[in-house]
This record gives sequence, structure tokens and C-alpha cells, in this order.
Amino acid sequence: MEKQELTDREKSILRYVVHQFILTANPVGSRNISKKYDIGLSPASIRNIMSDLEESGFLGHPHTSAGRVPTDKGYRFYVDSLMKPEKLKPNEIQFIKESLDPEFIETEELLKLTSIILSKITQQIACVTYPKFEQAILSKIQLISVASNRLLVVVSIEAGLVKTITLEINVEVDLRKLDEIQSILNERLAGLRFDEIKRTFHERIKDKVKEDFKPIVRLFLDSANKIFSDFKIDEKSIITGAKNILKHPEFDDHDNFETIIELIENKEVVVHVMDKRKNNNQKNVTISIGDELNDNKFSNYSLISKDYEIGGASGTLGIIGPKRMHYSKMIAAVVYIAESISKEFKNK
Repeated sequence: MEKQELTDREKSILRYVVHQFILTANPVGSRNISKKYDIGLSPASIRNIMSDLEESGFLGHPHTSAGRVPTDKGYRFYVDSLMKPEKLKPNEIQFIKESLDPEFIETEELLKLTSIILSKITQQIACVTYPKFEQAILSKIQLISVASNRLLVVVSIEAGLVKTITLEINVEVDLRKLDEIQSILNERLAGLRFDEIKRTFHERIKDKVKEDFKPIVRLFLDSANKIFSDFKIDEKSIITGAKNILKHPEFDDHDNFETIIELIENKEVVVHVMDKRKNNNQKNVTISIGDELNDNKFSNYSLISKDYEIGGASGTLGIIGPKRMHYSKMIAAVVYIAESISKEFKNK
């Protein structure tokens, strides 16, 4: 989309309208801008500029108010061209560092904690999706007999994230054979990416198949795609922050309240939107505003997300909240936490 040029005065007024609306949640009038900011323009001049910005689609004019509010186009221009970068406060950075200590926390607990911390700092809904396993690197496989004909397969990737699968087997499991098969699997598969394991599984273990190993090995051959695949949608995401986001004045409106509760309860919708807006360049943050999310359920919301890396695979973390959000602060929080957990997992 071609970026529309604005005059310096138009840029200033748009910036101030966005700032005031974020701060107050009320439509912004020209007199408010004139009193709040020393810009050397009369209320009448400001009103004319706001009228021009409305005509160009950067501001909207609610019927019940004389003031203006930013549109999706206005927010987009602000984020791309007017917003000043911001850093987290020292106490927030300290809080994150003290909370995200992988030395004492299991990886899955760390991801859950990450979502809670992100929501607490931003006061928005936070979502963390587990890494996609296609590019994950296998650390080890553990085989555990949970019944005479049931086998628990524990698959660990580098940095400690674990996936478990229960398999039914039609013969009784011999624990001594199980240990030997586990050793063979780890010898042949550890250190490989999941997509490679799925492609070459048969070739890598066929010469190690003893007669009495065949039932279990056959089970693995038949289940390789299931074992070395991604999490199901409802297993691979953590969403927190209902209590935090409902503090915003937008949710005094019953319809908005019902919509956000529906989103929180439906993980699949949130994960789908995050995956769809995923940035191919992991170094960049993705910012999607209102209708840019291409989903009516999200027309009143913005999404800010960034990828993180763990064990050779990438997941995504981000926040969803009303379009009237403190974008520079939200971006700073998402970027800092994503980069922090990538660093911690790398060193884990």
C-alpha cells in the first residue's frame, strides 16, 4: 500500500490525537489539543487540520462526540512514521530477568511464566505458541511401559521442551528389550531435525531390527509421523491475561466484553491469527492493526508479535489488545521478552 504523505502540521496533530486518545480513551477535540500541547496553533486551525485528516481517512468522527479518534490508517501511519522507540523501565527489566531463570525452571514452565509476565507488563492478553517441531532438534527419546500393552514415548528437544505420546501395542512389552530399543533409537536419531527423522526413519533403523524387536519397531515405523510432528493446536499455546485486559475501559461495553471472552476461550482462533501474521524474518516484530488481521473478531484489536527460538525451532509470542494501546511500550516488551527467552534457551 502506498504511503500517503502528510504535512508537518498534520503529522503533529495526528501524533497528539493518538497520544491523547491512548491516554484518555475519549474522542479528542481541537480545544483539548490546543490546551495540552504548545504548538502555536489556534483551536480553529487545529480543527481544520483534524478535518483534513478525517477526510484523508486518518481520523474518525464518532456520531456522539465532537472529538476525533484514530482510524486503523491513522494508527498505522503513527506506528510506521511518528512513534518514538521506547525502552522498558529498569525495574521491569529486572523483574523479567529475575523471573525468567531457566536454571531453576523446566522449559514448559518457563513458557507459561513468559506468557504471565508479558501480560502483567503490558496489561493485555499474552499468547505464547510452542515451537514448531518440524525444525526442532531431537535431544533424546525415552520409552516407558505404562501397561502391558501401552507405551509412553517421551520426546525431548534441545533446551528441554518435551512432548509425550501414548502408543498401543498388541504384544506384551519386555522392559529389557525396551531399554535396548531406546538406546538404538537415541544412537541413530539424536541430534537430527524432526523433518529429517520422519523422512529417513526406516533407513536409519532397519539394520538394527532383531526378530524380537520387530513388534515395537513396527509400531514406531507406523507412528513416526505422529511422534515427530507438531503439537495439536489446543496443546501448543498458552494464553493469559483475561483479568488484566478487562481493566481497560473498552470492556465496559457489553459487546466488547463478550468478544474478548470468546477469544480467550478459543485458543485456536488466536493461534491461527498469530500464525497467519507470522513474520518470516525472526529479527522483526509484527504489528497488525484492526482490519489488517483479516478477521471480524479482531477488528477492534491490534496484535504485536515476535518469534523466539528454542532447540533449533521457532515459536511466537505476542500480545493482543484494544487498538488504543501504548504501541511503543508494547513493542518494547514483546521484543525484549522474545529476545530474552531465545538467549536463555540458547544457553540452557
